[in-house]
Amino acid sequence: MAFGPNRCAAPSPSECTVCGRRTELFELPGRRDKYCLECSADVATSILLTTEIDAATISGEETAGLVAEFVQLKRRLLEKAQ
Repeated sequence: MAFGPNRCAAPSPSECTVCGRRTELFELPGRRDKYCLECSADVATSILLTTEIDAATISGEETAGLVAEFVQLKRRLLEKAQ
């Protein structure tokens, strides 16, 4: 059974945590979940964007472009999960 924000069951060990695809899965450092190649790239990108947004905020730099990219990425991840 696939797993996402609107589902209750845990994913099978062979299903991507985000999209539910049955394919080769990858682990990201510091994460328990496993992702297909496409979703793992998106999740890794969201982690990096979060780090960059935080660093830019602390240093007083403009973050609008990074935030816009982050929002677009999160929408794509949400669409995959549904």
